[in-house]
Amino acid sequence: MIDESTETIPDLKRAMTPKPLVLLRCLRPRQWTKNLLLFAGLVFTAKFTDAAAVLRVVAGFAVFCALAGVAYLLNDLRDVEQDRLHPAKRHRPIACGLISPAEALIYALFLGAAAMTASYYLGLPFALIAAAYFGMNVLYSIWLKHMVIVDIFCIATGFVMRALAGVEILKAMDPKVYITPWFLLCAFFLALFLAICKRRNEVVMVQSNGGGAVTRRVISEYSPALLDQMVSITTTSTILTYGLWAKLGQFQNTHMLYTLPLVVFGVFRYLYLVYKRNEGGEPETLLLSDVPLILCVCAWLVMIVAILFQASHSGSLRVH
Repeated sequence: MIDESTETIPDLKRAMTPKPLVLLRCLRPRQWTKNLLLFAGLVFTAKFTDAAAVLRVVAGFAVFCALAGVAYLLNDLRDVEQDRLHPAKRHRPIACGLISPAEALIYALFLGAAAMTASYYLGLPFALIAAAYFGMNVLYSIWLKHMVIVDIFCIATGFVMRALAGVEILKAMDPKVYITPWFLLCAFFLALFLAICKRRNEVVMVQSNGGGAVTRRVISEYSPALLDQMVSITTTSTILTYGLWAKLGQFQNTHMLYTLPLVVFGVFRYLYLVYKRNEGGEPETLLLSDVPLILCVCAWLVMIVAILFQASHSGSLRVH
């Protein structure tokens, strides 16, 4: 129950905050960085200089951002009462009254319909993947996020779906386009690695607070020791599958394997942040705030593009 002396505060906030900004907050744009994986197909098929391909992938990125935003809206609608009791989540727009539940539902339905309609024009396979991605997100919010181990597998599967969606956009233009399964496996294990590190941070935070801050019952099903074992396995799997992709994937005639040290450094840096600085609770923020990690990712991207550019001009590139 909201105290009568403060129940006019949400109305005042709603009146003073522009509605578009409120809606944008509901869609959680910070989380959109996860959808950048759609551009992997653009890079790894050497089509980053094709303007038409770039525009199509940008459109696909917008579709996935919209669908993710709809899923967040529906999740906040479902958990609004719990969020109002949470020290941080109570500031979310629906929980604090910046937008009414009825308005949020209308926006969600409109945005979801628009996104799915747009996805159809990018190709039926892409539309099916987008629908599956959205469906899994809804199921995750309602049910799957409460199932131990299944919850982190759902997060990893979502990243694989993003990579596949980016490839399907390009395949609609060129049926010969593909990305080797090694890359998809690497994306899966990397996402699993990040999800497990996130869970570990949550468990450690709960234990440091004496076990009294559990807002999701699945957190109590994990322990630091169990998650440490999972981190060890996924760290090895990520590096191994990346190395196999670089050596045996569609770029086996290039120098792609030389990017492996940067990947190892990036993984080790992330582990340092998780274990020594107790960070990792918000991977999307950490990946955009830690300077050494940002420099590592930028160096990796520059090296990838340079290798593909050199290989394409020397005739050694075989992506089809």
